[in-house]
Amino acid sequence: MIGHLQTIAAALRPPPRVTLARERWETPDGDFIDVDFAGDESLPRRAVLLHGLEGCSDSHYARLIARAFPEAGWRVAIAHWRGCSGEPNRQPRAYHSGDSAEVDWILRQLTRNAARPLDAIGVSLGGNALLKWLGERGAAAAGLVRRAASISAPLDLSAAAGALDRGLNRLLYTRMFLATLKPKSLAKLANAPRLFDGERLRRARTFREFDDVFTAPLHGFRDVHHYWTSSSSGPWLAHIRVPTLLINARNDPFLPEPALLAATRNAAASVTLELPGRGGHVGFPAGWLVRRLLEFFRP
Repeated sequence: MIGHLQTIAAALRPPPRVTLARERWETPDGDFIDVDFAGDESLPRRAVLLHGLEGCSDSHYARLIARAFPEAGWRVAIAHWRGCSGEPNRQPRAYHSGDSAEVDWILRQLTRNAARPLDAIGVSLGGNALLKWLGERGAAAAGLVRRAASISAPLDLSAAAGALDRGLNRLLYTRMFLATLKPKSLAKLANAPRLFDGERLRRARTFREFDDVFTAPLHGFRDVHHYWTSSSSGPWLAHIRVPTLLINARNDPFLPEPALLAATRNAAASVTLELPGRGGHVGFPAGWLVRRLLEFFRP
C-alpha cells in the first residue's frame, strides 16, 4: 500500500511550473515531435528527458527536472512522444515502450550541432526505451550520450502489464491510462477507418487488450506477446556500455519485485543499480531524487 501512496502523492503534488520554450521538429516520415526546453542556451551542459506513458513536459517529474537541472548548469530538452504534446500527431502510428528508433532520432537531432554528447534521462516508458537503445547501441552510444539515468522503467513489460491489469492496480492506474489512450487512438480511425478494429478497442479494459489491438499492429509487431517480449529493456542491460544509473523501487506497483530483480540480475558493470525499498512508481522524495541524479551526472 505504501507504494501506491508514494506513487499517487507525487503525482498529486507536483513542483511549480517553470518557463519552457517549445520547438516543433518535422520527422522524416512526415510527422512531428514537440520539444520543450528549460534553461538558457548559454548553460554549459545539455540533458534530454524522455517522459513516461501519457506524460508530457507538465508531468510532476518533468517539472522537477526542468527546475533543478538548469539551476545546476544543464539546459534540458523535454522531448514529447508523438501525440503527447497536446496535439494529435499526423501519421497512423503513436509511440511505444520499445521505440528505440525514435530515441535514436531524437538524440541525433539534439547532438547534431553540439560540442559534446548529451546526458539522457528516461522515466517509466521513456526509461525503458532509453535503456533498450543504450543496450542495442553498446559502446557506440557514447558518441551521442555521455551518461544516462532511468527512473522506474518497466524492465519486463509482460510482468508490468500483468501487474497493472489485476486488482487495485487496474482500478487505480490502467483505467486512468486507458481513459486517454483510447480516445486518442480511436480518433485515428477518422482518417484511416481500417487501421485497427475500433470495436475491439472500445471494449478494451486491460493493457493486454489495448496493446494487442492497437499498439502492437500499428508499430510492426505480430501481437501483444511479440511487442512485450521484443520491447522489454531488461535483456539489453547486459549490453550497456555508457555509464547508466538505474533507479527502481522494490515497492513499485507497476513492476513486481521478483521481476525487477530478475531483469537486473545480469546488468553490465556500467549500470549502477539503485533499488531502494520504497519510492513507488516515480514517487521518490523530490530532494533525494534530484541529489542522486546530479551526483551521478556531475563527473
